[in-house]
Amino acid sequence: MSTIIEAPRTPRVRSSKGRINWEKWGWLYMRLSGVLLLILIFGHLFVNLVLGQGIKEIDFAFVAGKYATPFWQWWDVIMLWLAMIHGSNGMRTIVNDYAGNRTVRRVLLGGIAVAAVVLIVLGTLVVFTFDPCSTLIPADQALAFCPVP
Repeated sequence: MSTIIEAPRTPRVRSSKGRINWEKWGWLYMRLSGVLLLILIFGHLFVNLVLGQGIKEIDFAFVAGKYATPFWQWWDVIMLWLAMIHGSNGMRTIVNDYAGNRTVRRVLLGGIAVAAVVLIVLGTLVVFTFDPCSTLIPADQALAFCPVP
C-alpha cells in the first residue's frame, strides 16, 4: 500500500463550503495567545520578583494585597485562561497527531477538555473569591488589616 503525497503548492479542493476551519483558528490562537502570554508572564514575574524586595516579599499578605485590586485579579485570570486554553490546544494537537484509534482519540480529547474546563473554573473562582480575612483563619494568624472577630 502506497500513499501519494501531493506537492505543497497543489490547490486544495474544498468539499465543505461554509464549514469552520478549526485547525486554522487553533493555529492562529496558538500564535496570538503565545505572544500575549509572554507579555503577561514576564509582567507577572517583573512585578513579583524584581520590584520591591524580590522573592523575600512574596507571602500570603503580598498575594492578598495584589488580589485586593481588580487589575491584578483580571491580569491573573486572563493569564490563567490563555495558558490553560493554549496548553489544552497543544495537547489536542499532540493527540490528533499520535492517537490512531478513533475511540482512544475521542476519550483523550474529552479528558483534555474536561480537565481544562475544571481547572479554568476552579482557578477563576479562587481568584475572584479570595478572602484574606476568612473566619477560618485563627485570630493570631490574621493579617493586620483584618478585623479581629
